[in-house]
Amino acid sequence: MIPDLSTTYLGLALRSPLVVGAAAPLSEELAQLQALERAGAAAIVLHSLFEEQIEQEQLDLHRHAMAGADSYGEALTYVPEPSIFHGGEDLYLRHLEQARRCLAVPVIASLNGTSPGRWVESARRIEAAGASALELNIYAIPTDPELSSAAIEAEVEEIVRQVRAEVRLPLAVKLSPFFTNLSAMARRLAVAGADGLVLFNRFYQPDIDIETMEVRPNLLLSTPHDLRLPLRWIALLHGRQPVDLAASGGVHRGTDVVRLLMAGASVTQVVGALLRHGPERLAGLEEELATWLMEHEVASVAELVGCMSQQRCPNPAEYERAQYMRAIQGYRPADARQAQGPW
Repeated sequence: MIPDLSTTYLGLALRSPLVVGAAAPLSEELAQLQALERAGAAAIVLHSLFEEQIEQEQLDLHRHAMAGADSYGEALTYVPEPSIFHGGEDLYLRHLEQARRCLAVPVIASLNGTSPGRWVESARRIEAAGASALELNIYAIPTDPELSSAAIEAEVEEIVRQVRAEVRLPLAVKLSPFFTNLSAMARRLAVAGADGLVLFNRFYQPDIDIETMEVRPNLLLSTPHDLRLPLRWIALLHGRQPVDLAASGGVHRGTDVVRLLMAGASVTQVVGALLRHGPERLAGLEEELATWLMEHEVASVAELVGCMSQQRCPNPAEYERAQYMRAIQGYRPADARQAQGPW
């Protein structure tokens, strides 16, 4: 019997749990989006529209509009030609509209910001452009020693409240794992209006070029080992808050998808595997997932979701300190060698 791979996420009915995560190389071109859909993407999260892009666009428009303030009285217009300021938000919205016309699968927009402000008003325009849902990618590196963790958490909560006030779209929040109490944060965001949480945002760390003495970006794609952190927290949060959970980071094999579904994920976002192997890797992941379900006589993805979450697994303590102590005490050097492998 062919298993049922369908699932729901943010109220969207999806053909499978395989969602393409936000990454510019995967979603900037319509042809690439169509290739991802043909390969089996159940939904696609567009690359992020950044707070800085929106603010820069507003500054550029203001500067061009004021450029003729002291010009001759017969000037026909002081508004610049559209080609001058069509970047940032405007370009993103046009791309979103085109994607919605060309694709049958849901298209989820992504806003990336750090603090409450005018940029959240862009959520209204994203909704009008036809987005199926909106993912808030909240990415900030707090460095102010006077800024408390409580203030940081309140700011994140306020962003969600402000965006929810602007739109009726399904709303997911992509978080970092660096909160004092992630369970409490999840509850606050659910109350603020989040319909789902994406765990986790991978912060790309800079590197130093020791020859030129320059700080440079350093992009390292995920490996299957990176799924341990989202797996643990998804298992801890599943069933405790009224939000859907999406796993992000480390999905390279069908068995990775199985693990995360068991923990409680409704969907798994895929990026690194697609950047390494191309859109066709989605078809491979779907086949591996279906094969596992058939071999283990599991009729549907729905049967897997949350079956090994903390609330439902045989030994809930394994997700807390008991697992930590057992892992350290049971470690053998050979374990590390066996754990390595291609992905």
